[in-house]
Amino acid sequence: MSDSHGDATATARAIQLLESRGAEKLIHCGDICSESVLDEFAGHDVTFVWGNCDSPSRALRKYVSSLDLAWPEALVQIDAAGKKIAVFHGHEPAFSPAIESGRFDYIFYGHTHKYADDMIEKTRVMNPGALYRAAVKTVALVDTASDSVIFLRVDSGEEVSVSTPRDRRGRRGSS
Repeated sequence: MSDSHGDATATARAIQLLESRGAEKLIHCGDICSESVLDEFAGHDVTFVWGNCDSPSRALRKYVSSLDLAWPEALVQIDAAGKKIAVFHGHEPAFSPAIESGRFDYIFYGHTHKYADDMIEKTRVMNPGALYRAAVKTVALVDTASDSVIFLRVDSGEEVSVSTPRDRRGRRGSS
C-alpha cells in the first residue's frame, strides 16, 4: 500500500483487505502523514518508508518506537521467500541504482498515486497505487513464492485488471 496522506480509515480498510486475502507482511511505500495512520500499523507486521510529505522527527521516532514499529532506514530491504525486495517512495530515477545493482527481485514504490507493474531488466517494479487522491484507491497483494500480483480496489475488494507486467519497452512479458 502507499500514499495514505493521513487517511487512517482508508489505511485500516487496506490492511483489513490485504490480511483477509492472506497477506502476512504489509509494506507501505510512504506518505503516511499522520500518527493515526501509524496507529493502524500497530500490531501488524509492517515495513514502511517515509515519503516526500512526511516529516520524520525525534518526537515521531519516539512515537514509532512506542508502537513497536521499526524506524525506516535509508534503504529499506526485505527478504521474503528467498526474494530480495527494496522499498522506496519516489519513482525513477530515485531507485535506478537499485535496479542497476541487480540485487533485487522486486522494487516497490509509491508517490505517483497510480498502480503499475513493470519489468526493468530482471527486477519487477511495482506501485500498489494510492489510498488518497486517486480515482480508484488500490493496494497490491504479492505472492513472492509464485511471483504473482493482484491489484485490489480498497472500496470493494474487487481485483483490478492487470494481467502481466510490462517490460521496459512496453511489451507485455511473463513473470
